[in-house]
Amino acid sequence: MVQLGLVVAQYDKHGAVVEAMTESARAAAADHDVVETVTVPGAYDTPLAADRLARRDDVDAVAVLGVVIEGDTDHDKVITDAAARALTDVSLERDTPVTLGILGPGMSRAEAEARTHKGGTAVTSAIELATQLP
Repeated sequence: MVQLGLVVAQYDKHGAVVEAMTESARAAAADHDVVETVTVPGAYDTPLAADRLARRDDVDAVAVLGVVIEGDTDHDKVITDAAARALTDVSLERDTPVTLGILGPGMSRAEAEARTHKGGTAVTSAIELATQLP
């Protein structure tokens, strides 16, 4: 059984997208052990929490969830690019699967709501990587 850490970025100014993603993630992890769920303010804050979880001996993989809705500036792109790069670094430096379940950039609220199942996809990917990698 894979032991998972979840990082959930709480910032969702448009509604319950992150809540639905978290429900999807928990359903996908039903046969595994979610050791800990760490909530952080926003997507930009996820790498530090993912790193802390990836350091733990009782965590085999980390799934990161969040949503960054398109705004009037390029802020959504800047945030998601920075988070994706830093999460990749955490995965490689800790030799622990860290999957990216952050919706965006350039996504409308309706597009994000249609993709809440991606929370489950991030968990499934983390489980598969932890299982397949020696």
